[in-house]
Amino acid sequence: MKTILCYGDSLTWGYDAEGLRHPFDVRWPNRLAAGLGEGFRVIAEGLNGRTTMFDDHSVMEDRNGARTLPVFLGSHQPLDLVVIMLGTNDFKRFAGGGYASSSRQGMARLVEIVKTYPFWTEFGRPETLVIAPPALTETSDPKCREMLGHAIDESRRLAQLYREVAEEAGCHFFDAGNVCATTAVDGIHLDTENTCRLGDALVPVVRHILH
Repeated sequence: MKTILCYGDSLTWGYDAEGLRHPFDVRWPNRLAAGLGEGFRVIAEGLNGRTTMFDDHSVMEDRNGARTLPVFLGSHQPLDLVVIMLGTNDFKRFAGGGYASSSRQGMARLVEIVKTYPFWTEFGRPETLVIAPPALTETSDPKCREMLGHAIDESRRLAQLYREVAEEAGCHFFDAGNVCATTAVDGIHLDTENTCRLGDALVPVVRHILH
């Protein structure tokens, strides 16, 4: 049995801009699991608002991805693959200041945590797959437009920056923007069609990594 941890934010949790949350079988980690079939276990660890390594003191839950990742690495080991898709919430000005370079630093830290975490020797160290989330989209929603600001342009830089992180760390990379796009409803999240596209597209990628 191959075990895969999908670590992310609301895109992984399955937030639906038009209906609160996508049904279980639509969310991309579960589409991935369905596509992989027997012999694979996919753990979806998504939290709304989670950042790569920045604090959000406006809520009770800890949204700092770097601080909480070790908890899930420990509780779910042994792991064969850790999939990380974070960075969208770093564009909030109180988090990463709205700059892709901040997300790059955060993703590099997350990859380092996986590479250095003291997994039990008997279990071995998992592979890491860095996913660049799809870029933000123009939206007519006034609240979202105010929050996004210049972040739309910055979000388009993430794929190249994350590719560099993966190359430097010797891990795997996937650009989600090649297979899915955020909805114009809020400019941030995935609609039903696009979260399905992402999950389906990752099936051959994960199979290749774990062969």
